Amino acid sequence: MKNLIVVIIGLLFLFISSPAIAGEIITADKLITVDTAKQMIYVWEGGKNIYQSKASTGLPLTPTVKGSFTIRRKVPTQTMRGGSKAYGKYEYKNVPNVMYFYQGYAFHGAYWHNRFGKPASHGCVNLPLDAATWLYNWAPAGTRVEVF
Repeated sequence: MKNLIVVIIGLLFLFISSPAIAGEIITADKLITVDTAKQMIYVWEGGKNIYQSKASTGLPLTPTVKGSFTIRRKVPTQTMRGGSKAYGKYEYKNVPNVMYFYQGYAFHGAYWHNRFGKPASHGCVNLPLDAATWLYNWAPAGTRVEVF
């Protein structure tokens, strides 16, 4: 009997947990979702997934912030610099297609690595250059962002 209960609870978790998250965030408006566990972004319009890409979110000691946000500011290119005690300092010039969604957290192209699909950033959502260009052109300021 105990085993049957464990199996039922496991099945409920599998079939209820993921769809509940997706069901809560799908909308008819433009929406970008960031799945930090899968290291993917999903782009939604009219309730349908119209684009997706591998991403690199924050490393364990500099995680990407989770929650509900909107694109606040877009910058075509800029120098990004910063760092942490854990991972050291960085400076990247001409970072393309920067879209800030919370404080210093942004989507942007990353030309300095090719580790998409694995955490690799200081907290931003790094994208392949083609994906960053596509997203920048598609998403106006005010576009909803959900990071989980």
